[in-house]
Amino acid sequence: MELKKVCVYCGSSPGKRPEYLSAARAMGTELANRNITLVYGGGRVGLMGEVARATLANGGQVIGVIPKALSDQELAFDELAELHVVDSMHERKALMAELSDGFVALPGGYGTLEEIFEVLTWEQLGFHTKPCGVLNIDHYYDHLLEFLDYSVAEQFIYQPHRDLILQALEPADLIDRFLAYQPVKMNKAEWVHNLEQSAGKKL
Repeated sequence: MELKKVCVYCGSSPGKRPEYLSAARAMGTELANRNITLVYGGGRVGLMGEVARATLANGGQVIGVIPKALSDQELAFDELAELHVVDSMHERKALMAELSDGFVALPGGYGTLEEIFEVLTWEQLGFHTKPCGVLNIDHYYDHLLEFLDYSVAEQFIYQPHRDLILQALEPADLIDRFLAYQPVKMNKAEWVHNLEQSAGKKL
């Protein structure tokens, strides 16, 4: 598939371990080396700022999207050549999704989780066919991925939809998986029917 722009969701905190910052730099470097534009939340702090700085330092292109309320708090990366200041978080997420050909979550908190699960849900519902994945730095996402497996076992997530979330420990591996990605073709009626069949009863 064509992969010209990748959206990276990540924390505005640097996190507890230096490995998180190192991996954010590695992600930015990998995008720049592959001539893939970084789309991100427009901040200058934490992992957000680090992935943007690494992309720029290696000759890559960066597009930031930030709500005015956060920009006014002096959190915006003002040195970006392309920084969109929008009115709300909803506008921010919609524009980032529109601009991007794929979505990556680095370690982060509530915002990062909400963002990656939103685009995963959109893909599950057939609103887009772009790859989504997590860079599982130092196994940060292990417990979350285990929970998703539990949700499959409890028949709240259909296995093909669990498989929508790609994962890797290294940026290069994750980008390779994005490039090889084949979208799941299944409408909601079909997968609900399959869940009903596997449960042996009507949901």
